[in-house]
Amino acid sequence: MDKPKSKKGMARLVAALRYSLQGIVACYRNEEAFRQEVIVFGVLLVVIILMPVSGMIKLMLFSINSLVLIVELLNSAVEAIVDRVSPEYDELAGRAKDMGSAAVLLSLIAAAAVWAYALYQVI
Repeated sequence: MDKPKSKKGMARLVAALRYSLQGIVACYRNEEAFRQEVIVFGVLLVVIILMPVSGMIKLMLFSINSLVLIVELLNSAVEAIVDRVSPEYDELAGRAKDMGSAAVLLSLIAAAAVWAYALYQVI
């Protein structure tokens, strides 16, 4: 990857958006867990729209589901860089990967809690 030239103003924003989209696409192409979470997010987005709950609860559900994707992106980035700098087994590298995985797990638990609250409001 070439070092990007320093851009300013709108050109910088457009470049930043392009790099961000490249990251999302790369994660989708290379990470099975991210693909699964994107599919689940799409299904849950339809459910959120159709749920008879307040706009605030819908915002909470959308936000917590987005958080799961964000944490998975960060976890995938950690795993990629660890694999790059430490292709052989290393205890610290393994610990870093485990911590990233734990972050994903905690985001999923938080999502389950918010969904439980939202579904309780429906019943």
